[in-house]
Amino acid sequence: MHTRDARRSELASDCANCFGLCCVALPFSAAAGFPYDKPEASPCRNLSGDFRCGVHADLRERGYTGCTVFECFGAGQKVSQRTFSGADWRGAPGSAQDMFASFGVMRRLHELLWYLTEALQLPEAEPLHADLRAAHDRTERLSLGTPEELKAVDTDAVRGEAAGLLRRTSELVRTGAPGPGKDRAGADLMGARLRKADLRAACLRGAYLIAADLRGADLRTADLLGADMRDTDLRGADLSGALFLTQPQVNAAKGDAATVLPGILDRPGHW
Repeated sequence: MHTRDARRSELASDCANCFGLCCVALPFSAAAGFPYDKPEASPCRNLSGDFRCGVHADLRERGYTGCTVFECFGAGQKVSQRTFSGADWRGAPGSAQDMFASFGVMRRLHELLWYLTEALQLPEAEPLHADLRAAHDRTERLSLGTPEELKAVDTDAVRGEAAGLLRRTSELVRTGAPGPGKDRAGADLMGARLRKADLRAACLRGAYLIAADLRGADLRTADLLGADMRDTDLRGADLSGALFLTQPQVNAAKGDAATVLPGILDRPGHW
């Protein structure tokens, strides 16, 4: 586990302090990396009485690949311990639906906080730091709301308001960085052969990189916000300094000991 600063630590999952919310609130299906279909607001059959996963040690072997990819950005423990003050959905079943709804909103807010926190740590984005700080603090205040207040949050609008700031942050960083800086935002690169490609300072936000061959590729300071990296082959790739890369993206990809990740992210166990 990498050492995180205190602010980033709050944006990483802490299952020991969560009431298994991702295992209950969210639906999953056999078509999306799970062995069976489960509706939302229904406990996974492997959720134990202490809210821990009974098959956590061999999720992939049992067909729960989707679980190994998921990351709540710390939303689970915040909803469990702060929004609902430690009262779990089993002990207070009347609060279950509100808790599950709060979890969905909180995860989207915390993902945005992850991006804004990263942007605030980039010296190249200093001209935007005041606006980024204001956006961060507004989002943080929303995340501290009551269940009723969280239910009323329009997360699409909140994220939309911050999108321009994050895009400008990316431009400031990539403009001064070495590399061709190609703009492939939203590009369909599914299965693309990009082995050893020079993608330094590229804009790949929202790109479809599903099953793309990026072995040995140079992705330093590439913007990967929202890129779909399911089964992307990152063996030997250099992603040091990659912008807005998240743990779920890394978890969904393929890598090895030679893959270089930003220091804030963990190397998946299945690599």
